[in-house]
Amino acid sequence: MSKKPPQSKRPLRSTQWFGRHDRDGLVHRSWMKNQGIPHDQFDGRPVIGICNTWSQVTPCNAHFRELAEHIRSGVLDAGGFPLEFPVMSLGETLMRPTTMLFRNQAAMDVEESIRANPFDGVVLMMGCDKTTPALLMGAASCDLPTIGVSGGPMLNGKFRGEDIGSGTHVWKFTEMLKTGQMNESDLIEAESCMSRSAGHCMTMGTASTMASMVEALGIGLPTNAAIPAVDSRRKVLARMAGRRIVEMVREDLRMSKILTKDAFENAIMVNGAIGGSTNAVVHLLAVAGRVGVKLSLDDWDRLGRDMPCLVNLMPSGRYLMEDFYYAGGLPVVMKEIGKYLHKNALTANGRTLWDNCKDAVNYNPEVITRLRKPFKPYGGIAVLRGNLAPQGAVLKPSAATPKLMQHKGRAVVFEDIDDLNKRIDDPALDVDASCVLVLKNCGPKGYPGFPEVGNFALPAKLLKNGVTDMIRISDARMSGTAYGTVVLHTAPEAAAGGPLALVRSGDIIELDVGKRRIHLHISDAELARRKKAWKAPVPHSDRGWVKLYCDTVTQADQGVDLDFLIGHSGAKVGRESH
Repeated sequence: MSKKPPQSKRPLRSTQWFGRHDRDGLVHRSWMKNQGIPHDQFDGRPVIGICNTWSQVTPCNAHFRELAEHIRSGVLDAGGFPLEFPVMSLGETLMRPTTMLFRNQAAMDVEESIRANPFDGVVLMMGCDKTTPALLMGAASCDLPTIGVSGGPMLNGKFRGEDIGSGTHVWKFTEMLKTGQMNESDLIEAESCMSRSAGHCMTMGTASTMASMVEALGIGLPTNAAIPAVDSRRKVLARMAGRRIVEMVREDLRMSKILTKDAFENAIMVNGAIGGSTNAVVHLLAVAGRVGVKLSLDDWDRLGRDMPCLVNLMPSGRYLMEDFYYAGGLPVVMKEIGKYLHKNALTANGRTLWDNCKDAVNYNPEVITRLRKPFKPYGGIAVLRGNLAPQGAVLKPSAATPKLMQHKGRAVVFEDIDDLNKRIDDPALDVDASCVLVLKNCGPKGYPGFPEVGNFALPAKLLKNGVTDMIRISDARMSGTAYGTVVLHTAPEAAAGGPLALVRSGDIIELDVGKRRIHLHISDAELARRKKAWKAPVPHSDRGWVKLYCDTVTQADQGVDLDFLIGHSGAKVGRESH
């Protein structure tokens, strides 16, 4: 018989399952014992749910079976009772039409799985892009003690003596194939060299950005963002998270005590300093909505406008996540921008954000530059407004071409992704490098699901002439691994009748990032006339998840959550099941 661990001073949720001395208690304990669980595990110790997004069709998270064992060991070390459970896994590399269509479905799965089961605290295992916000959203709606463990990035890609980055070099190699600079055999060799270990994208894409947001928000332990997936220190972090969650239950340190307005503001500023993905905007808006924190696009622009980019990582720079970790990782970045941060924000380890990073050491100033001499002067997300995007649109200055940040050009319009795929490489397409490419009907309702197609390839005939970037405007998202002068998340989207739906080829569009302005040069009267003639697209489905999603999803500026999920319901124990 093991020694009974210290008990919480308050009743735990799990005792309403395992602490009963009646028929239901017998049922709950007896069936669990068929897994070889000894009776003393039901003695009132904290029950910890390990929320695992392992799946072979989610390559980023394919090593989570082993990582879960280290979390489990940590829970046992601290006297807790670990119980692993699966939830819907969102594999960015395989799922169609887009994982973003299913982020909210996975969040519902997480929320209901936590609430329905005898958990006192939860460890969230996440890595691939949408698994992180989905798990944070679902857990936040329950508001139990919770800690996040990211899976970590792959090792650096290596191809013919060059470091290559997942995602970033996908776009580059695809364009090189179009122009004849690479052939099919080169591409096959490169794809094998790009993904050479377990883990998520090793660029500062959405997965790395969201792992950084977990650390910056304080819901993960220090160094969570950057330890490579296959580094033994990732396993140590997982074990320490398992230990810490038991203590968090005893302290009743719930998510709502960590995910405050100060925490979200810290995360926004850190996103600017790392040159993070535009996808962080929509995900943090959604997570904030689940905990009742008022967060808006204005907060993103206010806090990110003057934040320099310190991290020299692809897609904006040269290095990769492995280099970032060896340089000191996110604690170094937070120490460097410390004068801007809310230093007293509480984190999952019980210490303040500043306590966790104030002694960090920068081991490679080429990878993490100094605040006084940053890698790029602007790293935050620019929020644009105007008659083309009355509810806002976003652009990532650190990934854009400076000379295009103030530009006026003729619109070349594609009505949807099928129209673009059909015409973009047509030699007869009436387009030149000064044009503004516009893609419609790729927003939350329009695709459906808000896909990463906003960084669509340039016309082949222009690529062959050496054109490397053009202004692209859409209601879609783009991969965090992508680059270019790309206006995204235009709200309201075209499928909802937003002004983007009314743009026609030949219209003049003006972009002025410095003034945060995007303007369609036609009169209000003409806009109104076009709006009157506009017809809503045919619904994508009359049943199932797609119908529920399209009927209830909010716009990009509100986080693309389902309208009836905004807010939270806590973790009240339901009625007996027998």
